[in-house]
Amino acid sequence: MTINEIQDQIIDDFSFFDDWMDKYEYIIDLGKKLPLIDEKYKVDENLIKGCQSRVWLNVDVVDKKVKFTADSDAVITKGIIGLLIQVLNNQSAEDIAKCDLYFIDKIGLKEHLSPTRSNGLLSMVKQMKLYGLALNR
Repeated sequence: MTINEIQDQIIDDFSFFDDWMDKYEYIIDLGKKLPLIDEKYKVDENLIKGCQSRVWLNVDVVDKKVKFTADSDAVITKGIIGLLIQVLNNQSAEDIAKCDLYFIDKIGLKEHLSPTRSNGLLSMVKQMKLYGLALNR
């Protein structure tokens, strides 16, 4: 699936929920389903700067596709990085670098997070897109 197809699916999935408490629960469940990151990647250089919680993000390239793994010490943050991985995992570096992550606004995620969590979300997006740029060279 393309990045936009995955985003459209997420927008559709979130449309089933009437209130934000249900959406938060869904995001937390996504975090619980996130594959565990290997402990060797939980190092300072893999921490995303600008997040209130600690978020580790590791990247590999396999068959010209970018593979992300991540973890966080906060359940909601782990769900948020899980959402981003769902959209960007197994995509080309070029597609990651140039994509517009419109699903964040469409599901209302940014405005339903605290300012510090919203900043963390932007930091996660920025880091993943920077990996896309760096790996696209």
